Amino acid sequence: MMTTMSGAEAMVRMLQLHGVKHIFGLCGDTSLPFYDALFQLDHGMQHILARDERSAAYMADVYARLSGRVGVCEGPSGGGATYILPGLVEANDSSSPLLAITTDVSVASRGKFPLTELDQRALFQPVTKWNAMIDLPMQIPLLVRTAFQRMTTGKPGSTHLGFPFDVQKGDVDSTQIWADAALGQVPAYRVEPPGAEVERMAELLRQAQRPLLVCGGGPIIAGACDEVQQLAELLAAPVATSVSGQGVIADTHPLSLGVVGSNGGTPQTRDILMAADTVVFIGCRAGSVTTERSRFPASGQCKILHIDVDPDVIGVNYATDAALVGDAKLALAALCEAIGTGASQDALQTAHRTVAAAKQEKFEIFREYAYIRDGLIRPETVIDALQQLTPAECIIVADPGTPCPYFSGYYEHQRAGRHFVTNRAHGALGYALPGVVGAQFARPNAKCIAVMGDGSFGFSCGEMETVVRYQLPITMLVISNAVFGWIKAGQKSGFDQRYFSVDFSRTDHARVAEAFGVKAWRVEDPEHLQDSIKQALATDGPALVDIVCQPLHEAHAPVSEWIS
Repeated sequence: MMTTMSGAEAMVRMLQLHGVKHIFGLCGDTSLPFYDALFQLDHGMQHILARDERSAAYMADVYARLSGRVGVCEGPSGGGATYILPGLVEANDSSSPLLAITTDVSVASRGKFPLTELDQRALFQPVTKWNAMIDLPMQIPLLVRTAFQRMTTGKPGSTHLGFPFDVQKGDVDSTQIWADAALGQVPAYRVEPPGAEVERMAELLRQAQRPLLVCGGGPIIAGACDEVQQLAELLAAPVATSVSGQGVIADTHPLSLGVVGSNGGTPQTRDILMAADTVVFIGCRAGSVTTERSRFPASGQCKILHIDVDPDVIGVNYATDAALVGDAKLALAALCEAIGTGASQDALQTAHRTVAAAKQEKFEIFREYAYIRDGLIRPETVIDALQQLTPAECIIVADPGTPCPYFSGYYEHQRAGRHFVTNRAHGALGYALPGVVGAQFARPNAKCIAVMGDGSFGFSCGEMETVVRYQLPITMLVISNAVFGWIKAGQKSGFDQRYFSVDFSRTDHARVAEAFGVKAWRVEDPEHLQDSIKQALATDGPALVDIVCQPLHEAHAPVSEWIS
């Protein structure tokens, strides 16, 4: 006799079998059967109630990036589906494995004008790697398995499942409830590039006199940090990164050059990139920010080699002399073996000296601003204080405004691996505060820090209630300058200082935080900054430091162009 379970119960079991431990979401009418199944079943998963569906998606995105597991978020029909969408856009373009489950009106009521009816299939189709509506209960097991397979193989990305109310209550054959747990994390089903192509690239690298590696987030997702370092040392090649590639090599390594490009890059790092005769892009799309609109490196000035799991990114912005399509860890290991004999000690020492000289010059300029004490707190002073006070095992989640270029340009991570997360694919404000919640659940033993501008704070400050409810020991820093600084800087540099609709009133963020139950400090004098941050980092529960800071359009940010 066939045994059955409800569609909602089947969904819970399928998530459980794929190794899901945390679900971030927000309740709604259409989600009631799903929530009841989560309540009644023994599944070992924790549901984290967010205050906004967009926040839930950002929490799940950061959770996925730091844990390597699929991040799961959920929300109800109508407005809930529209609110959750931004997180899927960011995750998909950032190669983050994110599953969004949005419940929906009943299949039987479609076209009859039920409240919150929306064509979810059409809504999510252009912003996800894969997207489906579950129209029949019997489809649940297969479609959930497909979602996990699409998220974690090849180039990771976001997926969406629409889950109608009547489908949640229908019957599912229990014998169909099975899963491959290996698909619950990235990378699944690794693919190695062909040996002939590996040898072709190896030969070009053996001929290179001044090679340089430019790494995106791909090697971190693939767990290939050791292989990147091995290849760099084998070639005596400096390692530069994109914003999302930070952590592919420890910043303390003598070949670690740092971030290149228009956001976080500096003239010193650009000069070394321009001097290379062979540039290897590894898990990096070679997009507009990293290459400063394909100007650095310039087409034709050096050989371009490209390694990526996604064949669609190769040859888009640069003609390539050799390419490898495959998993970064397998490709780099094969490449190192094919190269064989490494560079001479003289070549290695020369590369070390070149990188050290560039970084020395870069940080001398940084410290000039960081150590000014004229009553004005500069972004450099904030970064310098955090560099001195944060423990080695810390996670920083930063919004894309003021924090991103300064952390990318000047904050040095002591260890390889993902320690810094920012949403640079689409740059939406309001990411860091919910994102750090996901970080804390992904890395519960690390000190998790959110750094945001006051513009971003206004987008997501309601999630401080979530932080307090779960008593998460996170530290929040608000760069308070009463302006949408990136846009004002663009108006300054590209529109003759015609400032329009970018300034707003200054909020006392510390008092707002205290109203939520967060311990808070407000700092206006650079002499008091370190002590306040130190106290906040030592607090057992959630803490916030409101830093009245120099506006971004007046600062000396490592940004080569504000508009393009």
